[in-house]
Amino acid sequence: MRSTGLDHDVSRFQVVSLMTSTGFTTKESELILGHPVRRRIGIFLILFGVFSFAVIISSISSILVPDFKVTHLAEISAGLALLLAIVRVPAVRRILAAKFDKPLEDTFEIEELPIEVVLLQNEGDWFVDIPVGERSGLVGQTIVERCEANSDINLLFIKRGTLQIRRERAATRLEAGDVLYLYGDREEIGRVFRQELQDRVRLRKHDLESKSLV
Repeated sequence: MRSTGLDHDVSRFQVVSLMTSTGFTTKESELILGHPVRRRIGIFLILFGVFSFAVIISSISSILVPDFKVTHLAEISAGLALLLAIVRVPAVRRILAAKFDKPLEDTFEIEELPIEVVLLQNEGDWFVDIPVGERSGLVGQTIVERCEANSDINLLFIKRGTLQIRRERAATRLEAGDVLYLYGDREEIGRVFRQELQDRVRLRKHDLESKSLV
């Protein structure tokens, strides 16, 4: 999972969930469902987890019999530990990442690929959702009035409740509660929407604190 671009903490939690058939449904799980290679890995982990559980039960039963040889179990454990050590080598990770990138390019249609593969081609590229707060200076403005004509900022659509505004999006007067889906240069977006991005961070921090209290 890490070789496909997921962070360590997210990868670890999702892999444990898949292998134990826990079935946690979080926003992080969408990172797997929306990625064709990660979906295949997820299917393997679910089946492998069920198979491993059966093997564990079988091993425990074998341990209880008088003629069980501990050396067999030690050899299997040593082999798995060696495999884990090999996978953690940085060079091996880079090879695996390259292996995963190739089938993405050759096998899947563009609409099946994750955002980072399709849009984030350069280091400065950014795709971000920006909520419009009640005190935002964007309220009553259009995106054309905020951004310069030749700026590298593209408004893909405006989400207003359950409505997605795509037609006339550049001329639409923004309202509090709207969410802008922007794609373009990270520095330009950060400069033009500095206040809204700061509000976005505070809003998400507040949401996390509220969830932790629950």
